[in-house]
Amino acid sequence: MQLSDESVPVGSLVRTRCAADITPEPVKWLWPGWLAAGKMHILAGAPGTGKTTLAEDLAATLSTRGRWPDGTPAAHGSTLIWSGEDDPADTLVPRLMAMAADLRRIHFIDDVLDPEGPRPFDPARDFESLHDVAERIHDLKLIILDPIVSAVAADSHKNGEVRRALQPVVDLAARIGAAVIGITHFSKGTSGRDPLDRVTGSLAFGALARIVLATAKTENDDGSIGRVLARAKSNIGLDHGGFEYDIETTEASPGLMASRILWGRPIDGSARDLLGVPDEPEERSALVEAKEWLEDYLLDKGTTASKEVIKAAKTHGISDKTLRRARESLGIRPRKAGGTFGGDNAWVWDPPALPEDAHDSLKMPEHCGLGHLQQPTARKTASECGLAEDAHASKGLGTFSKACSVIQEVAL
Repeated sequence: MQLSDESVPVGSLVRTRCAADITPEPVKWLWPGWLAAGKMHILAGAPGTGKTTLAEDLAATLSTRGRWPDGTPAAHGSTLIWSGEDDPADTLVPRLMAMAADLRRIHFIDDVLDPEGPRPFDPARDFESLHDVAERIHDLKLIILDPIVSAVAADSHKNGEVRRALQPVVDLAARIGAAVIGITHFSKGTSGRDPLDRVTGSLAFGALARIVLATAKTENDDGSIGRVLARAKSNIGLDHGGFEYDIETTEASPGLMASRILWGRPIDGSARDLLGVPDEPEERSALVEAKEWLEDYLLDKGTTASKEVIKAAKTHGISDKTLRRARESLGIRPRKAGGTFGGDNAWVWDPPALPEDAHDSLKMPEHCGLGHLQQPTARKTASECGLAEDAHASKGLGTFSKACSVIQEVAL
């Protein structure tokens, strides 16, 4: 088809390349599977998950040629940071010091010198001018933009406008071979959606990024609050898995307090699972089954060491995540106990509290021989008690085994 004179601007020429003339090359990874050279990344999450601190930890690792959370060695390189929210002097640099970063390899975008004088750097206006500056930084490996939405001067909820605004970011990453991390938030009121869909603004933020990382707070089995970093999307590698992490406040130098990242164990699963997004209907069914199993187990066993409960749950095909949600739903809070549970720092799970009317429904039939529990050590089997599975179901006590377990517990 012949193009009209109006199809291509005067002096312009559209060029093409044949696939046979293109030499294939592998992705260049700074952190294999997580941080790719020359690509744009999004780091999103709820407030309080330490997204900026986490990004600085990556910069610190590069600056010292340290090791990534999975133990792989990092490359050696510099980082360029623009922050529209935190001050370098009292927040960002102290954090880097607490992380033992090589500060000579960390650079901050400061201001812009116009003919009229200096003015604040505006990502939406000045990003194309950043190319020359970035190329002059020795061995630049990482660029952090916090928040990435500031690079969009127009409506950040419109797909086309976001794509046009972020194209200079994508071009810069490809031109100098640095990874770009744009930090942003999850939208409010989106807890029931897929993590990728929760990224604030247009879906173009997540679509343009080759890798989207997400953070969230979680509750550990011992009841403490933890944090999780998960891969919500990757077009160039694995799109699942994550790492636990925590944030510690420490003394960066005498009298100067700052936060730093403490990495935990690697964890497997989708971002939806790892970030605790509400389950699909079939997953909710698994939760119901897990609750019934856990209630039966603890009512039968009594107070049990946490590790024993988790081990038993796995033998019944119940995942750690589903077990934790079942525990929370039943109102079971792990507590520390000593003695027979493995020492003073052992964590245990107590049986769930019974409904207020449960005790009335558990009046012993006369032929049980337990009377009014005058024999505290007496134990009777279900057949001896003559209990049927549905005898107590209407009282909300669940399965036959649960009812019998409750009787045994009370008898003791």
